[in-house]
Amino acid sequence: MLLAGDDFNRLFQTFESSAFKMETKDRYDVDGERDVFRSFLEGGEMPEDWEDSPWVRSMTDTGKTLQRVHIICSPLSDYLRFELGWGYVGNSRAGEDIRIIDLAGREISGLPDHDFWLFDDSRVYRMHYGVDDEFLGAESLGAEALPQYRAYRDTSWKYAMPYAEYWQQ
Repeated sequence: MLLAGDDFNRLFQTFESSAFKMETKDRYDVDGERDVFRSFLEGGEMPEDWEDSPWVRSMTDTGKTLQRVHIICSPLSDYLRFELGWGYVGNSRAGEDIRIIDLAGREISGLPDHDFWLFDDSRVYRMHYGVDDEFLGAESLGAEALPQYRAYRDTSWKYAMPYAEYWQQ
C-alpha cells in the first residue's frame, strides 16, 4: 500500500528529529508548482512566498533537521533549473540543508536510482511516480531495508556539494 495525500503528509508532522530525502529525477509534476513553473519558463519573477519556505520552517523552527541530496546530471532540464533556481532558495533559507551531486563526467557507485525519505534514521519510504512524473505515493520499507538506505544517505552526503556552492558555479 502506498501512502499519499494526508497520510503521506502526516509523516512530516510526526517525525521527531530528522528527515532526509534523496532525489534522483530531473522532473517532478507537482500540482502546487504548475503555475509557478510556467511563470519561471516565461521569465517571470520568483513569488515572494517562495523566498522562505513556510513548510520547511514549520519543521526547522522546532529544531528538526531537514536534509536533501539531489543527484543530477548536467546539463539541467528546465525543471531542474526551476527547482534549483527558485524552489531550493526558499527551502535553504528556511533551514533545509540541500546538497547536489552532479554526475556529468563522473560515476559514483553505491547510489540508488530512486527517491526516498528516511525519517529519524528509523523509517524509510521509497517514493513512486507515474509516467508523467506525478507522485503516486510512498512505500514503507521494513527495518531490513534500513542499513541499505542509511548507506545511500551516507554515500551521497560524502560526495555531495552544498547547494549554494553548486548553484554559484
